Amino acid sequence: MIVIRRAFAVVGGLLLNAATGVAALVLTALLLVGVVLVPLAGIGLPLLGRVLALVRSLARLQRSWAIGVLDPDSPWRAGSPHTRAGGPDARSRLLPALRDSGTRRDLAWLAVHACTWPAPTLVIWALLAAFDYIFFRVRVVNVAMLTVLSFSISLIAIAALTLMALPLLRTGQARLSAMLLLPDATPAARIRQLTESRAEVVDAQAAELRRIERDLHDGAQAKLVAIRMNLGLARSARDPDQVKLMVDEARQVAAEALTDLRDLVRGIHPPVLTDRGLAGALEAAALLCPLPVEVEIDLPGRLEAPVESAVYFAVAEALTNVTKHSGASRGWLRVAHAGGILRVTVRDDGRGGADRAAGTGLRGIDKRLSAFDGLLILRSPSGGPTELTMELPCALS
Repeated sequence: MIVIRRAFAVVGGLLLNAATGVAALVLTALLLVGVVLVPLAGIGLPLLGRVLALVRSLARLQRSWAIGVLDPDSPWRAGSPHTRAGGPDARSRLLPALRDSGTRRDLAWLAVHACTWPAPTLVIWALLAAFDYIFFRVRVVNVAMLTVLSFSISLIAIAALTLMALPLLRTGQARLSAMLLLPDATPAARIRQLTESRAEVVDAQAAELRRIERDLHDGAQAKLVAIRMNLGLARSARDPDQVKLMVDEARQVAAEALTDLRDLVRGIHPPVLTDRGLAGALEAAALLCPLPVEVEIDLPGRLEAPVESAVYFAVAEALTNVTKHSGASRGWLRVAHAGGILRVTVRDDGRGGADRAAGTGLRGIDKRLSAFDGLLILRSPSGGPTELTMELPCALS
């Protein structure tokens, strides 16, 4: 059964490459037509925007297949965080999309794949043609043992070459696709990526410290000063009623200061994370969301505290975006851990058109995840739905 499944996987992969190759050829022709039509009062711009969206979808399919062949446990298998999702104003974002490194990778793959996809088909056709020629078309006049042996060896050799060529061609296509579609994986690129991620984390921490200082100065500190002043006035007052009033005011301000401090602590590390873990904290966040959110969580253990905190705040930000901007009537939250990867999906039935370049919410989530080598994958076509997938490599305790 395993051999049969592998055979079906190999043949299916080659057929998929042939199908995507034909699609790449068609999309390449449409891109050229769009470029030619651009000078004609911009007629080609809408066509280019639509074709680029199709190119991104086709590249995402090929990327997922290639990584499934080469490394099924890779966190890149669901997509590339560098490829921007299309939105309702794709025409106005055409130039930024072309400047995006992910789009350039997709276009490079499209051109190469449109030219190279016939190669595996030609190789297989040549082997099958040789087999057909020897087995069916060659006529032997004098049948001798040496002739039979030669023909048998030839047929076995061609069959063996065909069986070996199929998985090699499939792997070769997968490696070519991965090389073109995935970000540069050289050590220098990895160091650059980690340096950028570290700089973003440092900036985020500095901004968080400034926020905490501002909240303390404007909130709890100001209220504590007011309490001290009220108590000082109460100490020098002679009227018992006035003293009682000032003490009551001090108690009320003290209660407000305590609430501010609790909110501040909750913003740094929610106590619900410590008490109930990530699963309980996310369920509580979903209950607090104004929209009905269907929650499905499969976490057989606890994550490290920094990872839990990052995921919690990322999901809270995503649910806030759903409430404020999507126009959705309901949402879905899925959390699962498998193969050393934590995958969190936030989905809604809203209008779609979300863009990570249009606001600070998605960029903030991206920065939180980048600190843990995580991915943020956005799918938000015009008209919806919007699906936000977060993937973090982590272990359960």
